[in-house]
Amino acid sequence: MSAPDSPVALIGHSGVAARALRDLGLVGVAVPHDDLPATLAACRTLRFSGALVHPYQEAALLAVTQADPVAQRVGRVDAVAFAGGVHGTFALADALIDAVEASGYATRGASALLLGHSARDLALALPLTRLGFTDIGVVADTTPEAEAAARNLPAGVRTYPVSRADSSVATLAERADLVVVTGGALPPGLLQPYHTLVDLTGRARPEAAATVMDLSRLPTLRLARQLAHATGQRFHTDELTPLLTALA
Repeated sequence: MSAPDSPVALIGHSGVAARALRDLGLVGVAVPHDDLPATLAACRTLRFSGALVHPYQEAALLAVTQADPVAQRVGRVDAVAFAGGVHGTFALADALIDAVEASGYATRGASALLLGHSARDLALALPLTRLGFTDIGVVADTTPEAEAAARNLPAGVRTYPVSRADSSVATLAERADLVVVTGGALPPGLLQPYHTLVDLTGRARPEAAATVMDLSRLPTLRLARQLAHATGQRFHTDELTPLLTALA
């Protein structure tokens, strides 16, 4: 765990976020982002504990940090830790696990269908595949992209990578319990009343009275994981709403 007074770098965020961090007992410092390698080196020298990254800077941080496997697959870094290096992560992916578990949804033994554009956006949903699903359909714009995403699924899980144009998508949907949309449109007529929908795009239009999982807590769950990575400290999500607003 970092020392209580170890600063947290704010990459791309304003001084408003620094004031909100102060209310959590943290010192936040907005740092330049025009020369990221120099900024990160300075943060290590000055013993910053870590950094929170604005969405506009997430892709740029990938190349200048030791990104973990999730961040590498997604192609973005949203939090950095400076202990022993410059370690980047993408906290949203694991926060999705927190949100699904908090919903009480029974994943063990269920089937899932992941719908996206490419292996990169499908990577957002890959951590969910550790929750005990037995069958997972992976659908991308092309079969090679679906296959690339499917290679990262846990051993022992039956996987079915196909393109959106494949006629078997409808069959995979019929067998699925959970449908996760990470990118692109939800094909019309795909959802049935027995489905539960996890929509990471915010644009899906559910049909057939399917259940839509409540993801309203996902942003604060993500922020809690970002702070844990950047500071080594854990915070209750209820106390993070002011900071979440300041980071927007």
